[in-house]
Amino acid sequence: MKDDIDVEGEFGFEPAVSATGAIADRGREQRTRPARRGTRLGRRLGAFVVLLAALVSMGSIYAAFAATSGANDTGNSEADIAAGHQLYQVSCITCHGANLDGIRGQGPSLIGVGGAAVYFQVSTGRMPLSQQGAYAPRKEAKFDEQQIEQLAAYVESVGGGPTLPQGSLRGDTSSISQGGELFRLNCASCHGTTFKGAPLSAGKVAPSLWEATDEQIVAAMLTGPESMPAFSDNQLTPDEKRAIVAYIQTLKASKDPGGAGIDRIGPVSEAIVAWVGGVGAVMIAILWIGAKSR
Repeated sequence: MKDDIDVEGEFGFEPAVSATGAIADRGREQRTRPARRGTRLGRRLGAFVVLLAALVSMGSIYAAFAATSGANDTGNSEADIAAGHQLYQVSCITCHGANLDGIRGQGPSLIGVGGAAVYFQVSTGRMPLSQQGAYAPRKEAKFDEQQIEQLAAYVESVGGGPTLPQGSLRGDTSSISQGGELFRLNCASCHGTTFKGAPLSAGKVAPSLWEATDEQIVAAMLTGPESMPAFSDNQLTPDEKRAIVAYIQTLKASKDPGGAGIDRIGPVSEAIVAWVGGVGAVMIAILWIGAKSR
């Protein structure tokens, strides 16, 4: 028993196994456990810090890339915004106010309308408005394409809102059929099946689409000018909007089959006109002959 107790004094060191063949001293094991736990905790904290730093770095890189990409895609550079601000002060501020919040009795607020609304109104010549009225007719644009984009960039930078998509806004030929169905469902009731427009209530008018460009049609769908409802991407997806544009522009460019379709009703209309006109001419001739014979 004495030898077992004084093993460390006899050998001059603490053996891993006691002289009796027992497992290493329990006190030593107890002393090493807290150190191991501390090491594990330190490793976990270090891994967490590394992971957090990596996530922050990735987020910063993505934010910088997204901001740069957005400016390049939409043309909203600092130079464009500054040029648009100058144009706004010259042509728009008297009606829409210095802060785009509008002036009562003169012009509505532009907060939230976005660059798409500015592009539609200015590119179609409706703005700047010459006089107040229920309907703003289409006329020659006052600004060129670059100036219009600069105005849109400024208004969008201050008030936000829908942005006109970049790239091709017209679907391919395979989407024309779908575009026709969507147009008849959502647009024909106001613009007509022949795109000539129609009068609405209170002196308003659904305008003709015959002069509308791809960009103007999409901008109108996104923003809903005047009495037109706005169609968000949840109501009409970007592909569906492109299909509608493809349908409108394809039919505008195509000729009526069979001759003069008379407002695109179809070749049958020629026979109707010939029949009605022919019968009318015959009746007039009969009446004239009868009057002469008397």
